[in-house]
Amino acid sequence: MIEVAVLELKDVKFRWSRSEKTTIDLPELRINQGERVFLQGPSASGKTTLLSLVGGILVPESGSLRVLGEELKSLSRARRDAFRVTHLGFIFQLFNLLPYLSLEENVLLPLRFSKERAQRAGGNEVSRIEEARRLLSALGLSEPLKEGRPVMELSVGQQQRVAAARALIGRPELVIADEPTSALDADLREVFLNLLFAECDKAGSALLFVSHDAGLGRFFDRSLSLPQINRVSDLEAK
Repeated sequence: MIEVAVLELKDVKFRWSRSEKTTIDLPELRINQGERVFLQGPSASGKTTLLSLVGGILVPESGSLRVLGEELKSLSRARRDAFRVTHLGFIFQLFNLLPYLSLEENVLLPLRFSKERAQRAGGNEVSRIEEARRLLSALGLSEPLKEGRPVMELSVGQQQRVAAARALIGRPELVIADEPTSALDADLREVFLNLLFAECDKAGSALLFVSHDAGLGRFFDRSLSLPQINRVSDLEAK
């Protein structure tokens, strides 16, 4: 069986300015279709910088970074933005939910910016709303959904699952999670991971999950340490 690369990095270097030290210096990183990869690193080790590079928010100073075979630094900023919303789903540490939108509207938000992703979520608006509700229910949010509860009245764990549903809608090829379980206790972390894995499997999405908590690595197909694979030894990097 041929393994299809979703993400390929080779000799990627990044620093915030010419006067600053290099933050990221990665010789190689590859994630295949459907693979679950855990990337561990302490605070200030460059985790968020790396995710910004993978998402095309930042571009490498040198080296190759391909997502779905597309060399991101060869794209304009506008094309990188369009590529990101179409092919990547982000679960942010602070969730970034919009308080004036309902649960379904928060989940549907990425579809406003990508016709391709909207089409993958459903052929019309009704089917897309049904998919948003299915994801919310699959992630354990049936009751808040029925009650029409405002998103800001949900618990931290529930808000986290809304953010996961938003990242998963429209079957993005790569889901990126940045410390999404940092506010949860051990039992809730495991429940959330099992739900996330199930939906990634259903969508065929690869998962890159970043955390300082090395204990989570046992749940994943592969576990990496950023300080070990990053040739930068100065962990004061941003």
